[in-house]
Amino acid sequence: MLQPYKLEKADFSSLDQTSPIRDASTRILPNVIEAIYMVNEPAYLYWDKIKYSPRIPKNIPPVAFWQFVKEIRKYNSQKTAIKAESGNFYTWFHLNYTDEFLHKIDMQLGSSKLPVDIIDPLDPEQKKKFLTKSIMEEAIASSQLEGAITTTNMAKKILSEKRKPTNESERMIVNNYKTMQAINQEYKNKKLSIEVLFELHKLITKDTLINQDKEGRFRRDSDDITINDQMNYIYYIPPKADFVSLEIKRLILFANNEDNSGFIHPIIKAIFLHFWIAILHPFYDGNGRLARTIFYWYLLREGYWAMQYLPISLVIKEAPLQYGMAYVYSEQDDYDLTYFYDFHMRKLMQALKNFKDYLKRKIEESKMLETSFYSKLNLNHRQIQSLRYLLSQGENAYINPSSYEVLCGTSRTTAISDLKILEKMNLVQSKKMGKYKRYYGTNELKKKVTKKNKLN
Repeated sequence: MLQPYKLEKADFSSLDQTSPIRDASTRILPNVIEAIYMVNEPAYLYWDKIKYSPRIPKNIPPVAFWQFVKEIRKYNSQKTAIKAESGNFYTWFHLNYTDEFLHKIDMQLGSSKLPVDIIDPLDPEQKKKFLTKSIMEEAIASSQLEGAITTTNMAKKILSEKRKPTNESERMIVNNYKTMQAINQEYKNKKLSIEVLFELHKLITKDTLINQDKEGRFRRDSDDITINDQMNYIYYIPPKADFVSLEIKRLILFANNEDNSGFIHPIIKAIFLHFWIAILHPFYDGNGRLARTIFYWYLLREGYWAMQYLPISLVIKEAPLQYGMAYVYSEQDDYDLTYFYDFHMRKLMQALKNFKDYLKRKIEESKMLETSFYSKLNLNHRQIQSLRYLLSQGENAYINPSSYEVLCGTSRTTAISDLKILEKMNLVQSKKMGKYKRYYGTNELKKKVTKKNKLN
């Protein structure tokens, strides 16, 4: 039988009236201050972790320390626009690293008014290729977080070859990919509205719901939604439909910067929107994917166009339990949104680092290609990259015009032209599969590579 999951709470009734936190003159002990910093950063910890922490001064009972931590956090927290069904507003604590992280993101990803250090070295073709790759990875990982069962490699094949999905998991991935493309091409220029939310939900859930009448409409109380795990625990019960219909209007004003709440840094605001959509859970299904989509929509609309190079779901997927618990901590620890904010911000920084490392590797590979034996065949960098791909993927590897487009970040016309040249040079050979062509590496290509390797 399902039962609610409840965080362990500290028993403050066991504390006496004297405080071991302060000295006789009521000054806070220095070692307490130091310990508090350490349980807020490098990770924002809850009681279940703090009570075992070696960082707590030995002469202070853990429950007394936790009580003081909560007092400090509450005193320094700010109210957000996000309201719980209980009537309480979520709050957040401005962590020390926040300004540094935001500065790094602004300088390296920037907005339309700032330099974008991480992207500037790329030519337009490379930018298109990396963007397609990132959108693809976001679509796949976001769907896998919500239960899509397929390997990442297979999912990439489906998207790059523009195959028709054959099951629900594949449809989820294709839908997510098309939604991310639509956000980039169309919706980033639109204000958020109930109609836009319905349109995005339809894109995300197309042909994946048993009852298609639930596409593009808010859930009803009769839908009886709960967020469960496989251990028979209910982690979250979404609010009633009437509350959702009221709060979604406030969310839309907040998202469109029309609620008169004052300036909030766009990165922080995007994280808040991600959280707000998820806890309102306005739809029968697809809320997680929609929440992460709205995160990108807001940042693109605010001019952070390079943010789409960072597939945030890919790094969240590495820690799905922590992602879920960030929601639980935020809801059950007196509506302290800092748990979710801290998790999201750190994952964002990890995504930025991952992309920088990937970009560095690819730039180095491009330089190596320029001096490789492939260049002596008078091939362009796209053709070189496609041949390297064929050789690296094994005996039965192939490429077609659609996957060439994605791999090389080029148009279909250019892809077909490049492949025809490679076929004339006897480096690839085409085979017809129905009305489509696949291109495989030839024995001549393998001989040239083997000969070169022997010479080296």
